[in-house]
Amino acid sequence: MCGIVGVVGRDDAAPRLLEGLRRLEYRGYDSAGIATLVNGHIERRRAEGKLVNLARVLEAQPLAGTTGIGHTRWATHGAPTERNAHPHGTARVSVVHNGIIENFSQLRAELEAQGVEFETETDTETVAKLLDHLLAGGATPEQAVSATLKRIHGAFGLAMVFAGHPRTLIAARQGSPLAVGYGEGEMFVGSDALALSPMTRRVAYLEEGDWVVLSESGARFFDAEDRPVERAIKLTAYSGAAVGKGNYRHFMEKELHEHPVVLGDTLRQYIDPASRAVALPELPFDPVAVPKISFSACGSAYLAAQVGRYWIEQVARIPVDADIASELRYRDPPLPEGGAALLVSQSGETADTLAALRLLRERGQRVLSVVNVAESSMARESHGTVLTVAGPEIGVASTKAFTAQLAVLASLALGFGRARGTLAPAEEARLTAALLEVPAHAAALLEDSSEILELAREVAQARDVLFLGRGSLYPIALEGALKLKELSYIHAEGYAAGEMKHGPIALIDPAVPVIALCPSGPLFEKTASNLQEAAARGGRIMAFTDAAGAPALRRFAERVVVLPAVDPFVAPILHAIPVQLLAYHVAVLKGTDVDQPRNLAKAVTVE
Repeated sequence: MCGIVGVVGRDDAAPRLLEGLRRLEYRGYDSAGIATLVNGHIERRRAEGKLVNLARVLEAQPLAGTTGIGHTRWATHGAPTERNAHPHGTARVSVVHNGIIENFSQLRAELEAQGVEFETETDTETVAKLLDHLLAGGATPEQAVSATLKRIHGAFGLAMVFAGHPRTLIAARQGSPLAVGYGEGEMFVGSDALALSPMTRRVAYLEEGDWVVLSESGARFFDAEDRPVERAIKLTAYSGAAVGKGNYRHFMEKELHEHPVVLGDTLRQYIDPASRAVALPELPFDPVAVPKISFSACGSAYLAAQVGRYWIEQVARIPVDADIASELRYRDPPLPEGGAALLVSQSGETADTLAALRLLRERGQRVLSVVNVAESSMARESHGTVLTVAGPEIGVASTKAFTAQLAVLASLALGFGRARGTLAPAEEARLTAALLEVPAHAAALLEDSSEILELAREVAQARDVLFLGRGSLYPIALEGALKLKELSYIHAEGYAAGEMKHGPIALIDPAVPVIALCPSGPLFEKTASNLQEAAARGGRIMAFTDAAGAPALRRFAERVVVLPAVDPFVAPILHAIPVQLLAYHVAVLKGTDVDQPRNLAKAVTVE
């Protein structure tokens, strides 16, 4: 969570910091703040709530100075108030922090015993006070940072400025990503390259335990043992173009309408339209010999992994496990020699997934990551990567990144199946053709969503909602429930349709909409039978199906939304779009904050 940006520059820092924070606000919007060095002294401005509040404060009380740090917060320790907003510090030092200092209580007690007074409830203030204590004892900024990093434990990204050192900014990374940007006579630091893209495309990344001293002339990197190290400069794929909503009301609406392009761009990376053959990049394991694949991910990425599990087991006949990343280490599963792991993440910085990645590597698994950011920590630490081509996703609830992940996983399943001889060439051609048709079907679906809007008017009145699906559509039912919860704050649950009579059917009454994913195909009759059971008990059945399935469902369903007919293999990709669109419309009707739902942030960089 949280976003960090810093600059040692030639021009006023505050406007540039604010622009960087706008690009990072998806990481947290409980509060925000900026500190700059003005005539050698530290000045700061902070505000509770979203970044627009900080912008108003800066309009009323402008900040001078060409060196500064900024922060947008997702609260961990301490309520989301102005008092707890970053930057924290003293007259000598100012600090912004992403992550959690796990031993802050012990350090705080130690400092308080020496007469140090604290003003906030945050763990970050402990870092600032420890630095200040060392500076008061005569340490230089570099000495103080080196000593402090050896005392603090946890996951953190830090950026610090020091009174009397107007051309110096120091940053450090342990478990929380930081990128250093190179300009002409100026330097930058940010939580990710997106924040730095308006200022530079030349970036280097801090490795675990690194800290770096920035001045206008460059960067000096040190490892955890304070040894000078070199970190390669790379060109980021992000451009400095403004990240805007265009003619859409919300980023999420814009990103929903980008599904067709994103799906097309992603599929073209892995499927040759002429030959209808999958062309995978070099893999870190041999799909023919691999005894098992372990999936791990969080949130919507985990639900994509669940769909991938169905596909790979069915098409390639490889045994697959799928774990929520935060649970993988604690389940401590046995892992076979020569096994493979597939990690899925939009940002490539998700703390729990990174922890799972490191465990899997330690246990000898060959790790392949599906990520949207080629320069991310997961991409750099994996044995191999396959990229989605979703572009920046600003809306906190994942949309186009989710379907891009599904497109990659479907391609992997087909590639694995061909390699293992479980997928005949004719069947591969048929399924790749079905995949390549999905972008056009997605565009047709999005062109007229009036039926989904009418369905949303009904759902918006509900307190509880159930989503049902079978087979590879079961994870999409979970995705529909997750999106509705995230965006509208309506309680929603997703279930395998066959599980209804094993408990959840007790929830059925006329006030509970039952939203079913029920396209025609081999599982249609069984799912329709489950829906009739719910309808017989007063359930309000609302179904997504196709033209072939619609007549049977209309006999008992209150609403039926007809989607384009697709092969059952690709149905999860197409059905993900209307459940996301439904959640969007419900949220708009209820007046909730679509792009920045309460309590959430995009990149979850704390465990």
